[in-house]
Amino acid sequence: MIYCNKELPESDGEHRKRLEIEGLIEKSIDKNLALDVLVKLSLSPYGLVNDHLRKILWPQLAGCDVNSLERAPTLDELQYHPEYNQVVLDVNRSLKRFPPGIPYEQRIALQDQLTVLILRVIQKYPNLRYYQGYHDVAVTFLLVAGEEIAFAIMEQLSTSHFSECMQETMEATQRRLMFIWPVIKFENPELYNFLQNSTVGTLFALPWYLTWFGHSLNSYKSVVRLYDYFLASPIYTPIFVTAAILLYRSNEILKEDCDMASVHCLLSTLPEDLPFEKLLKTSSMLVKKYSLLVIEKDVEELICQERKQRQAEENMIMKRRRKMSRPANANRIFSINPWLTNILTSKSVLFTTAFSVVVGLCAYYYKNQYLAAGIS
Repeated sequence: MIYCNKELPESDGEHRKRLEIEGLIEKSIDKNLALDVLVKLSLSPYGLVNDHLRKILWPQLAGCDVNSLERAPTLDELQYHPEYNQVVLDVNRSLKRFPPGIPYEQRIALQDQLTVLILRVIQKYPNLRYYQGYHDVAVTFLLVAGEEIAFAIMEQLSTSHFSECMQETMEATQRRLMFIWPVIKFENPELYNFLQNSTVGTLFALPWYLTWFGHSLNSYKSVVRLYDYFLASPIYTPIFVTAAILLYRSNEILKEDCDMASVHCLLSTLPEDLPFEKLLKTSSMLVKKYSLLVIEKDVEELICQERKQRQAEENMIMKRRRKMSRPANANRIFSINPWLTNILTSKSVLFTTAFSVVVGLCAYYYKNQYLAAGIS
């Protein structure tokens, strides 16, 4: 069963682009377009325009052969897979990604198809690990292309674009997200320094990268437009789209309080009115402008700096602990003012307790939000 999304009225630009694509398909052999033509269409404004054209052209972009599709197993055949329960839980929590107002029976059918689609991939490739957010990618292809074509596309992407995200841990993905920083530093040093001083990190962008923004955007039209773009682009292009969004929002970000909580709160919610065609144009410019080798070198330097800073902080803490562990008679000021020792000790205990509570709450939050993604 395929859900056909009700297309919104076309703009003049979308109308012209659709007619152009339909003309190319009519002149082609077996509806297959040359890859360079297909890439150009996907990257240029309006992308592939509508889901009817996407169902034809997405498999070609992904490098799939729709003439040799495999039969989908039943849900019963997959229910003993170790990841079955987790996948079902995530699928049941992803109702916002399903079309609103569809009949209950159709929604249940889509959920079952989505569960089967995901389990088929990770069963066929035991070295790949399911992560929370993978279902947001899979449901997009399911809604557009149906379960057989969606499986072919997800199989291809899971062994290429998302293979790094499907490792045992998210260490490689977290490191990849750091590629944002050199681009921001080169393009807007003021914004870079602000974000670094806020210690916001890259956690706000993790759902964007893992789901190709599918989890974070409410606009279905924006999601499928981004998928046009990502399918036609180099693997790490979501990093450059993320950088483009931060650069676009720089004035708004710089007005925020420079602390982790405030900046993370601002960045983790994407505005509804982002001008994605403009952002994708910026992203394409950044992809051409910055070599991954240059970015990689800058990231290595950043990691080295952070490691040195962390070591310096640890040394300072150890030094303070050694001072605090001295006997009371080692410093006569303690015997002169014993009440001062009691006050400092009380404040230290209070601070440590408060800090532990904060760390505990953060750990609990991130564990619940991202444990399924392999982050500890």
